Amino acid sequence: MLGNVPREFPQAIGFILLPNFSMIAFASAVEALRQANRQSGRDLYSWPVFSIDGDPVEASNGLKITPEGNLEHASKILTFVLCSGLDVKKVADRRLLSWLRRMDRQGADIGGMCTASYILAKAGLLEGYSCTIHWENLAGFVEDFPELDVTNELFEIDRHRFTCAGGTAALDMMLNVISLQHGHELAAAVAEQFLHERIRDQNDHQRMSLPARLGVRHPKLLSVISTMERHLEEPLSRAQLAREAGLSTRQLERLFRKYLSRSPARYYLELRLNRARLLLLQTNLSVIDVALACGFVSASHFSKCYRDFFGRTPRKERGLPPAPEGVHEGV
Repeated sequence: MLGNVPREFPQAIGFILLPNFSMIAFASAVEALRQANRQSGRDLYSWPVFSIDGDPVEASNGLKITPEGNLEHASKILTFVLCSGLDVKKVADRRLLSWLRRMDRQGADIGGMCTASYILAKAGLLEGYSCTIHWENLAGFVEDFPELDVTNELFEIDRHRFTCAGGTAALDMMLNVISLQHGHELAAAVAEQFLHERIRDQNDHQRMSLPARLGVRHPKLLSVISTMERHLEEPLSRAQLAREAGLSTRQLERLFRKYLSRSPARYYLELRLNRARLLLLQTNLSVIDVALACGFVSASHFSKCYRDFFGRTPRKERGLPPAPEGVHEGV
């Protein structure tokens, strides 16, 4: 089980790279293991790298990594991490899924970084486990796998499964593993080498706080925005928002104009449209279902708002041809 002190050293943690993987997540995880060896003066970890077919894999930034072998070469390792990133649904092929199920039957500790939770869920390996995924993919992931226990934490380590949101969360996840296996002092020494002033734990959230995201610290305004974010499917009226925050509608308007240079209605609409874009790109929901999930009463109204904001229709966002003349956009 990941987190237990291994019986043999170095402990091999294999990395399975998938096309368009996140380089920052991969590098963050590997560098934590490398630095643990350096700071301890021992070979605590090794990090062999594999791909599905053994060929070099291109990351989302265009750089290529040459692996040591293919999936079969990775079969002797009992702890490994899937590294993915963009377009994860395109790499969930039958060969990879069947290999993952076989490794699960062998008792392997199986992890995923960034969007790789989608692959693990598709293989049926996250049922009964807590898991997480990058916040940008969270809404679509929950729509596709509503039965799973999905959190918005930086990472989750749950018995034989471990998942993280990607980015620098991979560093924190590995620092926590190092701490569990070899003590906090070593993990802190590794973090200090990377000028990482605090090791974030499993209860830290992924997204920056609203004040940090918006550059605004007005408590009433932040309260209204937080309420908006919780009510995207059934938007509240301007009067309801103002009442919940203890404001008049005129005060509400003035706050948004002063700090965000737009009306509350416009800001709310942009929140809903950005959520809709994530659902269009990451789920198989129909256009009308996406519209309803984001508080629009009709596909035609949704399509017009979407085109006005993003410059393209929802269908074009998905790379679909325009709807034939006379056919409703939401079909």
